[in-house]
Amino acid sequence: MKKLLLKIWKIITAPFRFVFWFFRTLITNIYRISKKIYLFFTVEEEDTSLPDAFAKTVQNPVGLLYHLNELRKHLFRCLIYMVITTALSFIFISPILDFLTVPLGGIEVLQAVDVTEPVGAVMRVALLSGFALAFPLIALELWFFAAPGLKRGERIFSLFAIPVAFTFFLGGMAFAYYIMLKPALQILLRFANIQAIPRPNSYFPFVTSLMFWLGMFFEYPLIIFILARIGMVKAKSLLDQWRIAIVIIAVLAAAITTTVDPINMSLVMLPMIVLYFLSILLAFIAERRRPAE
Repeated sequence: MKKLLLKIWKIITAPFRFVFWFFRTLITNIYRISKKIYLFFTVEEEDTSLPDAFAKTVQNPVGLLYHLNELRKHLFRCLIYMVITTALSFIFISPILDFLTVPLGGIEVLQAVDVTEPVGAVMRVALLSGFALAFPLIALELWFFAAPGLKRGERIFSLFAIPVAFTFFLGGMAFAYYIMLKPALQILLRFANIQAIPRPNSYFPFVTSLMFWLGMFFEYPLIIFILARIGMVKAKSLLDQWRIAIVIIAVLAAAITTTVDPINMSLVMLPMIVLYFLSILLAFIAERRRPAE
C-alpha cells in the first residue's frame, strides 16, 4: 500500500518536479554563461611581448596546436554560416539576378552559349549574397578567436567594430554597384565601336568580383584604426609611405577591374586612395585617444 501511494504521489507531482528542474537548469545555465561573459570582459590576460610569445611557442609547440584547433572550430562554424546563408540566397535568387542586371538593361539582355553558364552565374551570385549575409557572423567568429589575446578595453572596442565593419562592407558594394558599374559597362560594351554581347559567365563574375573586392577594401580604414588603437600601426609611417601605397593601389585596381582601360581603373583607384588617406587620419585620431602604456 505504501509503495502504491508513493507511485501515485510521484505521478501527481511529476509535472511540478519537471517545471522545477527546467527552471533550475535554465537559471543555472544563465548564471554560468553570465559569469563567463563577465570574466571574458573583465579578466586581463598576461601581457607578453611578441618576441617572448614566439620564444614560448618554439619551446612549447603544443600550445600552437591548441590555437590551430580553436581556429579550425571557428572556421568550421563560418563555413556552416556560409552554407546556410547561401542556401537562403538561392530562395531569392531571381530578384537578386534582376537587381544586378538593372545597369545592363535587364536579365533578358544576357545570352548564354553554353548550357552550364546559367548555373555558374547563379552560384557566383548566391555565394556573394551568402557571404554578405554571413559577414557579421563570420566577423564575430574571428573576434571570438582573437579576443582572448586582447586586453579588456580592446575586446569591447573591437566587438563594437563588427557592425561598423558590416556597414563599410555594404557601403563598398553599394559604391561598386551604384557609382562604378554603369559607367564601366558603357565603356566595355562599346569599346572601339565594337558592340559586345554580354554573357552570364562574363557579366556576373565581373560584377560579383568588383562588388566583393571594393566591399573588402572599404574595410581598410577601420582595420587601420583598430591596429593604430592597439599600437601596431603608426600614422606617420603610413603617411611617409604614401607613394608606395599608391603604386600598390594601382596594381590592386588593375587586378580588380580586369580591364586595360584607364577610366575603369581610375574609378577604382580614386576611392581606394581616398580611403587610404582617410585611414591615416583615423590612425592619428586613434593614437591620440589610445591610453599611454
